[in-house]
Amino acid sequence: MIAENIKQVLSELPAGVRLVAVSKYHPNEAILEAYQAGQRVFGESKVQEMTAKYESLPKNIEWHFIGHLQTNKIKYIVPYVALIHSIDSYKLLVEVNKQAEKTGKVINCLLQLHIAEEETKFGFSFKECEDMLAEQKWQELRNIRLCGLMGMATNTENIEQIKKEFCSLSNFFKKIKRTWFSDTGTFQEVSMGMSHDYKLAITAGSTLVRVGSKIFGERIYK
Repeated sequence: MIAENIKQVLSELPAGVRLVAVSKYHPNEAILEAYQAGQRVFGESKVQEMTAKYESLPKNIEWHFIGHLQTNKIKYIVPYVALIHSIDSYKLLVEVNKQAEKTGKVINCLLQLHIAEEETKFGFSFKECEDMLAEQKWQELRNIRLCGLMGMATNTENIEQIKKEFCSLSNFFKKIKRTWFSDTGTFQEVSMGMSHDYKLAITAGSTLVRVGSKIFGERIYK
């Protein structure tokens, strides 16, 4: 079933959009089934869980960290993480840079924007993000690479609201790219869209969709 689900989702993605299979709370067996179906990019939201899976699963898996990240946990994922989606403060960016420098790596990062009406979501406001970029201190961080933006829409049945929130992130991405990254080819990712709204996200300009339950079924919460 997982293999069939992977193929179904992939068939719906246009060129330039990649699938992040959200494997959090799912066992290695489920991930291996998706892996054997050709999926190589997986998203996790708990450092300890992702590290355990990294140690025990094929080493050519591309691990993306998509959850809220605590500064004291960064050092554990720096050796292998391919992309951190959830940078929601300059302090966090500094700590990723610090830990990456220790290992001689450059870590790919996305800035997380708060686009939903729900207060429980993390992320920069648009103004906070612009102010941080305008200060230009981030340009001194040599061991991080800003690759784009991430956001989560409100969990609602209101399709027009979801569209509005996705479009706000997409438009903000274009503005930021034009202002700060016009000559930076690696600033190209817009991570938005999950199992219930990824088609709307693609229409709005997403390049990375984070799909979990549509592939693996409902999560077993821990």
